[in-house]
Amino acid sequence: MYSVGIDVGSVAAKAVIFDGKNIIAKKITPTGWSPKESGQQLFEEIIEVNDIKRQEIKSIVGTGYGRISLPFLDQKVTEITCHGKGAYFLDASIRTVIDIGGQDSKVISLDSKGNVIDFLMNDKCAAGTGKFLQVMAHALEIEVGELSTIAQGVEAQTISSMCTVFAESEIISLMAEGASKESIAAGLLQSVCSKAYTLASKVGVKEKVFFSGGVSKNPLLKDLLSKKLHTEVISSEFSQYLGAIGAAVIGYKK
Repeated sequence: MYSVGIDVGSVAAKAVIFDGKNIIAKKITPTGWSPKESGQQLFEEIIEVNDIKRQEIKSIVGTGYGRISLPFLDQKVTEITCHGKGAYFLDASIRTVIDIGGQDSKVISLDSKGNVIDFLMNDKCAAGTGKFLQVMAHALEIEVGELSTIAQGVEAQTISSMCTVFAESEIISLMAEGASKESIAAGLLQSVCSKAYTLASKVGVKEKVFFSGGVSKNPLLKDLLSKKLHTEVISSEFSQYLGAIGAAVIGYKK
């Protein structure tokens, strides 16, 4: 028997299949304009590709902001809980999760059993999120994935504004003054790191930290966080699937 976890976020929808011991399949797709259609199609595709019949699935659990739109779910669980369970499943020594997604960021504190004991979320503003970096990369006329590459070993420009609108105007002014793209990119990553650090400081960081969300694919940002927090920050190939993994684990144990 299997369980399926589906995490429909603002930018991407993720799904995993769990057999009670291992994640045997994962899939990601852009959420697009319709979370309902994206989630439905994602579910159908992942079970079809892996040749799993509906009767072999004991539970389908959804999370993320789009979970409310999925009528086929057996259970809907908050993303805070799912991220905590997902991180604990991947590494039982994890006590803090920093998740930076497309539209929000959050810091989650866990106990020794993977239960959430505290959290703080920034969901009122795009500051310090993937959307922030995407807009800034566009202003620099580069791909968002290039930010880490070009910022390596470069002295960072100070980006004083964390508001996406004002920061965009600020970097346009910096470029007009002759600042390099590399130094601006470094400054942007420093500002995102500082935002995450501020959230983490309010919750309290316990070793070690799991870095999740789409932004966790930025290796330089992970290193910056580790230095800022003075602790080990890890990520994995499953970092972007953390919510879906937690949902699947919860579904299997139900």
